[in-house]
Amino acid sequence: MHEKRIKMKTKTRSLFKEIVGIEYFNFEDDFVERNIRCIPMIVRFKMDKAGIKLKLAEWSRFSTGERIELAMKPCGDEREATVYHEYLAWLVKRYTDTEATVLPVDQWPGWTKGSSLPVELEEKLNEFNWFISSVQWNELADLQRFALIKLCRPGHESKNFPKAMKEFGLLPAKQNFRQLAD
Repeated sequence: MHEKRIKMKTKTRSLFKEIVGIEYFNFEDDFVERNIRCIPMIVRFKMDKAGIKLKLAEWSRFSTGERIELAMKPCGDEREATVYHEYLAWLVKRYTDTEATVLPVDQWPGWTKGSSLPVELEEKLNEFNWFISSVQWNELADLQRFALIKLCRPGHESKNFPKAMKEFGLLPAKQNFRQLAD
């Protein structure tokens, strides 16, 4: 009798998860492994504040240490955003020999407007027949609001939107969680 052997995929420990001071969400677990292959929300958040669009091909050329530094580097005020912009532009130039894609910085992005939900988020919520009150929206951290807006945009993996809603405690108590497993 032939024994059928099944190889189990072993996840390597993530340096990213083990470093104190890096914010990441549980719904990002599938790509925040040892080498941080995808751009985490915290870096996307800072890129928007610094006015640079980073392609995955560019990100993949950075060392793990540089990826960690981008996650940890401050980007809270205008001066920090300028320093972040310059550092990220330097990394892109260093590894690709091309200029970074510069984007205008929205002075009032949707994630900062605590009183009303952005239209694209309301449309995504309607797809699931879900609702977020203005109180719930205001109670979320800026990074959480940013993540929800990013996750509801076309072209983004929609499987993480329900996971984020659950992680942020925004799903109705009697929600059917079977759709979250899909």
